[in-house]
Amino acid sequence: MSMDLTNNVKSQLEMSRSVHDLSGLDGLRAAAQKGDKGALEEAAKQFEAIFVQMLLKSMRKGQEALADKDSPFNSEQVKFYRDMHDQQLATDMSTNGSLGLAEIIVQQMSLDGSVMPAGAVRSDGNLSVLNRHHVMIREASEERMLSAGSVNASASKQAAFDTPETFVQTLFPQAQAAAERLGIDPKALLAQAAVETGWGKYVMHQHDGQNAHNLFGIKADKRWGGEKVVVDTLEFNGNIPQKQQASFRSYQNFEASLQDYVDFVSDNPRYKDALSKTDNPQAYFEALQAAGYATDPNYANKIMSVYQGATLNNTMNELLP
Repeated sequence: MSMDLTNNVKSQLEMSRSVHDLSGLDGLRAAAQKGDKGALEEAAKQFEAIFVQMLLKSMRKGQEALADKDSPFNSEQVKFYRDMHDQQLATDMSTNGSLGLAEIIVQQMSLDGSVMPAGAVRSDGNLSVLNRHHVMIREASEERMLSAGSVNASASKQAAFDTPETFVQTLFPQAQAAAERLGIDPKALLAQAAVETGWGKYVMHQHDGQNAHNLFGIKADKRWGGEKVVVDTLEFNGNIPQKQQASFRSYQNFEASLQDYVDFVSDNPRYKDALSKTDNPQAYFEALQAAGYATDPNYANKIMSVYQGATLNNTMNELLP
């Protein structure tokens, strides 16, 4: 490319930085079609400018909520020229590399192989590490909320098993009998009970220390005529966990809890769809969640994580011939 042609392309790219110069934007498109790397850099800056403009627009809306509507500085004419100023300001900020977003875009879109391809980022790349970290923080927060005592609680949640292995080994025979009635893998019932009780670490107990043996968090509504236990629990409002007190069913033993769980889901019409999918634990728990069994938006995923996890499967392999 000759020097004159290079300068011409550069001039076109520079003109594109003016948000009011449509011919400059057309020049940017033409340069990009020729494979000019400068066009990629300029397009990245344009994208950053759009992002900055969105930030400025959000800030302006926040100001408008508190602004005096009768003020001459709040007229439609002032807003019109202010928005034009913000558009150009966003373009100038991106040109100066204020945020560095344009540089990242160029690196991801370049074909020299020096960085991770953009496709890897779109398929989650290393972001799964951040997602797992977020889940760990959230679960730790939930555990702290449940383990923290409440002066108003008439009962508490205490450990009924020393280890997850003991939890599985003790409950497997009863889970096997209950699962046969329901037509589901007994491992699925153990996984759900593990999520509900934290592998037996948070089992409901009466104020006198008596075990309520509630493995599935079934509440004591008007249909329940047996013993009750009132404890702190987590209910979700959207994605936000909230600590509440509620009455739950109390049983004589864990076998009674497992059998009542089968009766509870079998006799309730709202779980009809879930009962038709017991041959597929993933579909069963998703349908159970959709029907309102739990307010936790990640309820089914948590159960399947335990169902497919090493702790449950390794222990089950030791139990089964």
